[in-house]
Amino acid sequence: MGCKFIPTEMELRGTNPLKDLKLIKKYKSILKNEKPDIVLTYTIKPNVYVGYLCGKLKIPYISNVTGLGTSVENKGLLQKITLFLYRKGLKKAKCVFVQNKYNLKFLLEKKIITSKYQLIPGSGVNLNYHSYLPYPKDETIRFLFISRILYEKGIDEYLACAKYIKNKYPNIEFHILGECDDLKYLEEIKELEKQKVVIYHGLVNDVRKYQKISNCTIHPSFYPEGMSNALLESCAAGRPIITTNRPGCREIVEDGVNGFMIECKDTEGLIRTVEKFINLPVSKKEKMGKEARKKVEKEFDRNIVIDSYLKEF
Repeated sequence: MGCKFIPTEMELRGTNPLKDLKLIKKYKSILKNEKPDIVLTYTIKPNVYVGYLCGKLKIPYISNVTGLGTSVENKGLLQKITLFLYRKGLKKAKCVFVQNKYNLKFLLEKKIITSKYQLIPGSGVNLNYHSYLPYPKDETIRFLFISRILYEKGIDEYLACAKYIKNKYPNIEFHILGECDDLKYLEEIKELEKQKVVIYHGLVNDVRKYQKISNCTIHPSFYPEGMSNALLESCAAGRPIITTNRPGCREIVEDGVNGFMIECKDTEGLIRTVEKFINLPVSKKEKMGKEARKKVEKEFDRNIVIDSYLKEF
């Protein structure tokens, strides 16, 4: 694409101030050497640190809030520190992009956004790359969990559901796609794989070959999402979704139309909904998948996001 890529090491969830100081120095060095006309930042640390540096160096910048993150959502000292840093980082932004209405309301109420802002539909989805895939017609029903394996992403609920359903319906498969940093979950998943309850694929760079054989994506997240890419890409592939009544998830699902919505941390509700989905006729599942594709074409096309960037540039 003609882009120059500069690798920058960063601890995604780390809070070590010395390591972050090293990261800030690296960002400052990049900005001074590259002398950019405009900078676009996204995710918490670049929004805060690069935003602050751009303000000091008088470089125009646009920030994209891709989700609040647990450090912002959970009350306490860490939240106070993060909000203070966010105010500094976003203070001189030419425009702040926000990915869902809940996040926008929160940022305005906390007076973190004081400049121009715009609501965008997440990162959008590339509808050419993630094309509609014919719905599978074989007797095996396959569910996908596509996410980093974290407590907040609802992995406990997914595993509990898999154990219950597999015991009752032998022709069901529960697939897990995603990196596992927590040794506790890795051991549990490996054990469940031995018992043929789940199938674990690890980190997957291209989800399309798994979506091709899948019937539905389950995303039981209660994480502070911006807009879930896993759900957007699944809908683009023509797959129904089961997800939570949570900002960044609920905007993508229309209950009973392109999937089903459950409450956060509701394992029993997830099991009931999965059973309900299993017992639907194939024609109904396929129709839900087509409705999912229509929804992302209308509301979440990546071109909507790109146009927003270009207008601000």
